[in-house]
Amino acid sequence: RLAAPDGRVISIAFLRGSRSDVDFMPVMMKRLTLMGSTLRARSSVEKDRIARLLLKYLWPRVEAGEVRPVMATHFPLSAAADAHRLMESSGHIGKIVLTIEGR
Repeated sequence: RLAAPDGRVISIAFLRGSRSDVDFMPVMMKRLTLMGSTLRARSSVEKDRIARLLLKYLWPRVEAGEVRPVMATHFPLSAAADAHRLMESSGHIGKIVLTIEGR
């Protein structure tokens, strides 16, 4: 639902394994491109090139607020064990953030 028409959906990690049932009609109606990748099989030279491209093209957009991480939830630092349990359950999508009380 979030991808724009003619957009790209890129998968680089899994929470619950690599198998999934997908309804391709929304993909087709928006003319989306699906891509998948992993860094594990890439050489150090390739990883360095990717890191440099991220620094050049992505980080300025992050700093400008154009690209933001998906936030799942926030926990106070005192509830770190609860946050860790949620992370281990893979029952979330996005970042789990610990906040320091009083700040």
